[in-house]
Amino acid sequence: MEIKSYQNQAELLVKEYLLADSVIPYTSVICGICACKMVYDLTQLFSNVYFKSYPGLSKLQRTEWSNRSISTFHAIFITIMSLYFVFWSNLYSDHEYAGPITFRSSALSTFTLGISLGYFLSDLAMIIWFYPFLGGMEYVLHHLLSVAGIANPMLTGEGQVYTFMVLISESTTPGINLRWYLDTAGMKRSRAYLINGVVMFVAWLVARILLFMYLFYHIYLHYDQVKQVNSLGQLLISIVPLVLSVMNLMWFGKIIKGLMKTLAKRH
Repeated sequence: MEIKSYQNQAELLVKEYLLADSVIPYTSVICGICACKMVYDLTQLFSNVYFKSYPGLSKLQRTEWSNRSISTFHAIFITIMSLYFVFWSNLYSDHEYAGPITFRSSALSTFTLGISLGYFLSDLAMIIWFYPFLGGMEYVLHHLLSVAGIANPMLTGEGQVYTFMVLISESTTPGINLRWYLDTAGMKRSRAYLINGVVMFVAWLVARILLFMYLFYHIYLHYDQVKQVNSLGQLLISIVPLVLSVMNLMWFGKIIKGLMKTLAKRH
């Protein structure tokens, strides 16, 4: 009976405090940061045992190894959740609910954004701490835009649909990280490296070029609803995807050059 009582009290605590609508944004961010720390530590533990090349890496390379593991886990998580919210759930359907699509949110969507925000804050802190080893100023800019673009819809519940559309682009991250892992492991001339390059090209084209075109078209179709969002939200919906699109095109150019260079070496 005592165990059952403690269980009921614990469930009540979670429902009324940790998962209450008013505190979900904050608890979810904390959960995201803690998850990053957990993945970082577990990566170091498992890599030391299962990857022969890991012990031979420098301290900074080990840090980047674990950092990329965090970003891979986040990318998989947020891609699945974003695809679910945008394309599979009815939350942002034009036919299921009345009212502007830009004002729709749920406890789960807000919690998901909080987890993602926790990741971007953690990763930004690591980038700044180890600057410029984990990334240059373009990565700092990317993460600052991501933090702003996630925090506002998470806290206000406005414009979340466009945040999830942008976050689908994180689906390209595992391929980028795999490329680094293969390079670090001395497999730059392997078939796996070539296949990964081709997959990266296709994924980037779909998730960071074509998807953003669809996003801008969606904004155009629902512009009357976008105008009802708070001023900061309107600014973020207009600027963040635009700036990220420019950065995506620049990085896409580098991917094309890298792929062509790799293909040329194999002939």
